[in-house]
Amino acid sequence: MKIHPENIRSALVLPGGGARGAFQVGVLRAIAEMCPHGCENPFPIISGTSAGAINSVVLASKARRFRVAVTELERVWAHFHSDQVFRSDSLTMLKSSLRWLGAIVTGGTLVDMPKSLLDNAPLRELLSHNIHFPRIQESIDRGHLHAVAITAAGYRSAKSKSFFQAAPDCQAWSRTRRQGIREEIHLDHLMASIAVPMIFEPVMLHGEFFGDGAMRQATPLSPAIHLGADRILVIGVRDEKAGEDTDTSTPQPYPSFAHIAGYMLDTLFMDGLYSDLERMTRMNLLIDSAVYDQNTGLFPKVRPIDTMVVLPSRDLREIAVDCREEMPRPVRALLRGVAGRNANEGRLLSFLLFEQAYTRELIKLGYNDALQVKEQLTRFITGQEVPRLFAPSWVSEDLRGLEHK
Repeated sequence: MKIHPENIRSALVLPGGGARGAFQVGVLRAIAEMCPHGCENPFPIISGTSAGAINSVVLASKARRFRVAVTELERVWAHFHSDQVFRSDSLTMLKSSLRWLGAIVTGGTLVDMPKSLLDNAPLRELLSHNIHFPRIQESIDRGHLHAVAITAAGYRSAKSKSFFQAAPDCQAWSRTRRQGIREEIHLDHLMASIAVPMIFEPVMLHGEFFGDGAMRQATPLSPAIHLGADRILVIGVRDEKAGEDTDTSTPQPYPSFAHIAGYMLDTLFMDGLYSDLERMTRMNLLIDSAVYDQNTGLFPKVRPIDTMVVLPSRDLREIAVDCREEMPRPVRALLRGVAGRNANEGRLLSFLLFEQAYTRELIKLGYNDALQVKEQLTRFITGQEVPRLFAPSWVSEDLRGLEHK
């Protein structure tokens, strides 16, 4: 059963965010309840990066039955434990620490430099058992899905590469530092997209090592637009506004490794999204201010894109700190070591806390936040008229200021 008009292609964009990806599942659960029973996937185009890539592929492989796909996602995310994502036992943590120490002390001459901080082999096994990749093409062939894209970053080419599986009318693309490549998506694409630099091991694809797709993804909305999206729903995972100006008269503690690492992950996963939203808002303003005609107007090959953004209403760092005792003791010890005395590692913790106490809180938050905008979400997924941009007030106010610049 379709609920969206054939002439409107709605896209779902799921950015990365590690354990924060559980928030996306909560929003999707609310959307599933807004759809009729037996409804197929309401998003003909799906684009994901990192943890968002995993959610995207699950939805794509079960596009015929949207509720079933979301239920499966919730089942996994609501029962997560760190040892399903990376090896977290005491012996592995000790060996990793000693190997890093030995490699640094000897300059890599006696002990090879480790490939990553954590071993995510358990996640590969979990994904291989729970995702049926051939069903993606079945979804496309039967018309339940138009396209799905997974983005990873090539270390040698220094390009953001979106691997997409789609209907025949979708074309590959090549731009400066970004590229769209048509091919069947498989497990290595996912493992490459989630390979956070330094934390998880890079993955070899086509003779090149790839890492987390957010690294080079300056335009995270671009794959969905290239694949034909008319409107885009973005489920982000950053809640807090930009920090206020600090009081320079108050001495600031030296930033710990955990502080810096969390800052880098936050920048990696989310800053490109806000820049791209600003770019799209400017383009929409330009198109709407001109006499626009799809066939003979000023911009015959350019179309405005309606965008809806759902973000957490709470600070996920605070939720992570409240749930930190659920993390395995060896990993807590490692984080405490890199955080330093009296340092707050909440931001880093919020990306790595793959424990059900935390993920369930995020699912609940995503579900409740989606219900707060139920009317707008319903209009979006059913193809009704929507604003050019619908987002939390602090995002809308920032972007609305572009009208006067």
